Amino acid sequence: MRLSAIGDTCHALAVVRRLQDNWPDARITWVIGKLEATLMAGVDGVEFITFDKKAGRRGLQQVKSELSERQFDAALCMHASMRANRLYRSINAAVRLGFDRKRARDFQWLFTNARIPAAHGEHAMQAMMGFATIIGAEETDLRWDIPLSPADRDYARALRDEGRPLVVISPCSSARQRNFRNWPVANFIELCHYLVEQRNARVVLTGGPTAIERDYGEAIAASVDVDNRIGTTSLKQLLAIIGESDALVCPDSGPAHMATTVGTPVVGLYATSNPARTGPYLSMATTVNRYPDALRRFMGKAEDEVRWGQRVRDRLAMELITIDDVCDQLDTILR
Repeated sequence: MRLSAIGDTCHALAVVRRLQDNWPDARITWVIGKLEATLMAGVDGVEFITFDKKAGRRGLQQVKSELSERQFDAALCMHASMRANRLYRSINAAVRLGFDRKRARDFQWLFTNARIPAAHGEHAMQAMMGFATIIGAEETDLRWDIPLSPADRDYARALRDEGRPLVVISPCSSARQRNFRNWPVANFIELCHYLVEQRNARVVLTGGPTAIERDYGEAIAASVDVDNRIGTTSLKQLLAIIGESDALVCPDSGPAHMATTVGTPVVGLYATSNPARTGPYLSMATTVNRYPDALRRFMGKAEDEVRWGQRVRDRLAMELITIDDVCDQLDTILR
């Protein structure tokens, strides 16, 4: 079970592939969120049970009903939240494996009967891989293989200009209370000017249909010649665009992890969260990390003085990331 979010379901898919590579005949059922299911649709060898959180109690009852008709050898409870916890006791499995006590948020340990070993300083994907390790799945090469249709791939290929690098910018993270992960729009405008005028790049803006994302897209597109696709693509189309591109620039958000699944280099923008925990797993070298600076500036502490995963709750923290920080990493990739 991993209901959300996009990045975490990408990590969970890597776990699924490891299980399949160890046990090709295993029957796998994945309880997943409705939005995330649209990205994972068509993944081979997996039965999906979709949970619609907007349906409230009715959605919970529907999933419980579907689970009650099945018998499992093991349940990998990779989502520690009250909503997910309420579903675990509906799973008919001898083993309901959850996180260790420290990482089992919202009292998850009350709803599971086994735990992965405690660990500190792990990336989110490494933490999920702990579930595969403890049930005996040997480590294998990372793979995701999210299926895309020919139409999705053609949609992305049409964005290519011969001889020009293609850079995707997904400027916004999901909106959560006091979760300040967005770089100022003025900085993105300056970055786009650099990419278009100095690097001769084609820049494509992507993102969801929220008001802040549309505002960012409109402001950037009004100032510089970019292709604004914010709010117009499906998740499959977005993945195809990222896969076709030479680089992705984004804050701590789902697209960073989608890029990992297709091998596209990421310039991650991190100041309020620790990239060692939630950064793009295969692009740490090109991620801008101002998290230690933000801890010192806004909390007066060093990394070893805060809990693992501590957020910096200050809207000014992302301004510690400079234009030169980002341009230097993009130059490295585009060279």
